Amino acid sequence: MKTHSQPVALVTGANKGIGLAITRQLAARGYTVYLASRDEQRGAEAKASIEQPGLDIRPISLDVTNEHSIRAAVARLEGEVGSLDVLVNNAGVAGPLLRASQCDAQGLRDVYEANVIGPVSVTQALLALLRAGERRTIVNVSSELGSLTLHSYPDFPFASFDLLAYCSSKTALNAFTVLLARELQEENFKVNAVNPGFTATDLNGFTGTRTVDQAAQVVVKYATLDASGPTGGFFTEGGTLPW
Repeated sequence: MKTHSQPVALVTGANKGIGLAITRQLAARGYTVYLASRDEQRGAEAKASIEQPGLDIRPISLDVTNEHSIRAAVARLEGEVGSLDVLVNNAGVAGPLLRASQCDAQGLRDVYEANVIGPVSVTQALLALLRAGERRTIVNVSSELGSLTLHSYPDFPFASFDLLAYCSSKTALNAFTVLLARELQEENFKVNAVNPGFTATDLNGFTGTRTVDQAAQVVVKYATLDASGPTGGFFTEGGTLPW
C-alpha cells in the first residue's frame, strides 16, 4: 500500500559521482530519494555533502550483487513508503581494461555481476513497489560504449575503448532495457537506457570531459518523464543512440 505522498526514487551507486548528482537533482525536484550504496556510512557522509534545507534524502544500504542486501532494502522501502516511483540503476564497475582477445572469463563474470545481473536483480525485486507507485519509471544508466552500431563505425570517437567486459555488459543492459520495456508497456511503465556521456568520475580515472552535474541532468530528464514519455529507448543528451 502506498503510504507516502511525495514521489519516491531510489538511485543505486549513489554515494559519489553521477549517482550522487542524480540524487541531489531528484531531491531538488521534490522527490524523496533513497541514496543507495554498499556502505550505509558512506551513504550518510555523501548525504551530508549535499544536504540542503527541504531535501528528503535517505541513505540505504544496497549491494546490487548481494541477494540478502537487496531483500533488506526492499523490506525497508515496504515499511517506510510502500511504493516506488523511479528506479535509477546507476551502480556499475569498469572491470579489467582488456580487449576481446585478452579478457578472461573471471573478468567477464565480475563485471556482469555488477553491471547486468545486479540491475536485473534489483529491478525484479522492486517491481511490486514500482507497480504500487504512480510514475513507474526505470532508468538504466548505460554508455555509448554499449552500442554495437557505433563500434562498427571507423570514425567512432571512442573506438579505442574496446574493453570486452565493460562494453558488452552495457550492451547486455541495453537488451534488458528493450525486453523489459516491451513486457511492461501495457502497465504504463517507462523503461529506458540513458548514456550520460564521458564524465569525469573514478570509473575512468577522472579523464572524462563532462561534469557529474551535466551527466546527471541527462539521466534525470528520463527519470522524470511524464505520462507521454517514451519507453524502450536508448538516449543521450543529443537525442537517441543506435543500439
